Amino acid sequence: MSAISFSLFDSTIGRFSIAWGVRGIFAVQLPQPGERETRDRLIRRFPGVREMSPPPEIQRAGEAIQALLRGEPSDLSFIELDLSSVPAFHRQVYAVARTIPPGTTITYGDLAKQLGEAGLARTVGQALGRNPFALVVPCHRILAAKGKLGGFSASGGVRMKQQLLRIEGADRGGELSLFD
Repeated sequence: MSAISFSLFDSTIGRFSIAWGVRGIFAVQLPQPGERETRDRLIRRFPGVREMSPPPEIQRAGEAIQALLRGEPSDLSFIELDLSSVPAFHRQVYAVARTIPPGTTITYGDLAKQLGEAGLARTVGQALGRNPFALVVPCHRILAAKGKLGGFSASGGVRMKQQLLRIEGADRGGELSLFD
């Protein structure tokens, strides 16, 4: 693995981080309860990672994520991800997930059908539960059956997922259920 660097960025929901290497972004870490926790979690995930000022392409990615978190239209498809350590099936799931526009949701089952694997909704959910690219691979836009939120592995769990959907305008009038 090549050297990994990271930077912290301010947002409306707290400080998030982006970790990158020569092939692209390795991870986007959603805010933890505090800046220190966000930094420490990234350091635990990538021992030897170093904090530094972001190069222009990472700064641009951070700004696009900040805009999304302000509820502004923001296309994150330009962001290059380093998928070298991601299993092949997860790559397929992430590619489909990246096509879901802000303010829109689909179910795990729908995503599985798009992959031609209708019976693999749980496997899709497991792949999304291991998504290292929060927001860039918008796993928060994928729901359980009947519009239920399902799980969310980020700090804050399903409440964070619901907050992200509200920011994007997908939770109009509280129609999304917090309970499975």
